Amino acid sequence: MTADSSTAPDESNTATEIVRGKVEHVDVSKHPEPTIPDSDLSLADIERSKSHPVQWAVFAILLLLAIIVPYGIGRDIAVRNTSDLVAAVSKLSVQGVMFISWLVTVLAFTGLGMLIVDSRRWLWRVVFVLGVIAEQFIAGMCLLRFNFWYSTYVVYGSDAPLANAANLGIMAAGAAVAVYALVFVGLLVAIRKDSPLNALTHSWASLTMFFVIEVAALCIVMFGGLLEAV
Repeated sequence: MTADSSTAPDESNTATEIVRGKVEHVDVSKHPEPTIPDSDLSLADIERSKSHPVQWAVFAILLLLAIIVPYGIGRDIAVRNTSDLVAAVSKLSVQGVMFISWLVTVLAFTGLGMLIVDSRRWLWRVVFVLGVIAEQFIAGMCLLRFNFWYSTYVVYGSDAPLANAANLGIMAAGAAVAVYALVFVGLLVAIRKDSPLNALTHSWASLTMFFVIEVAALCIVMFGGLLEAV
């Protein structure tokens, strides 16, 4: 189909064209009238209207409480109800305790990562806060600090290896996050945008790499002899 002449300046808004060897008059579309009114809002005003500062302030307060309160409760249980706590977890192995603490810490970091990628969904904020609550509660019960093995031995005595294993699980997950951050930043710096390896920096590939590093850290601590060292 080829055009034979331009549109005629009338109300019908038609054009003469050759269609399959015949001259025909066909309708053509008109330019629509603008329906969006002019606005004095700037791009900064529009972005500010989408920021929801009150929601983020509430989230920050909840996160602060999730960090402080569960740790204090867990520490109080460890000091005041030591025998009951030991009786509740005595059937677990050091590997099982370490895996549980590692898992809840990874859950917290996963929620944080997804929150950075997709900050509009409250689901990831909930996952992050719940993960932090669980991790801090375990950390409080196991008296997590820089030299935790002295504190756990004073409180738990011969049962201190269970608390030490939980602390190692949390520390292993944290160390894996640090390694992942270094690797990810290194990839961003070293790989060019037109390189096929740039796919490693995409969201799902990056998330897969995060879990691979976390599992590697879990295996190193669980089977590398660190559980027996403390």
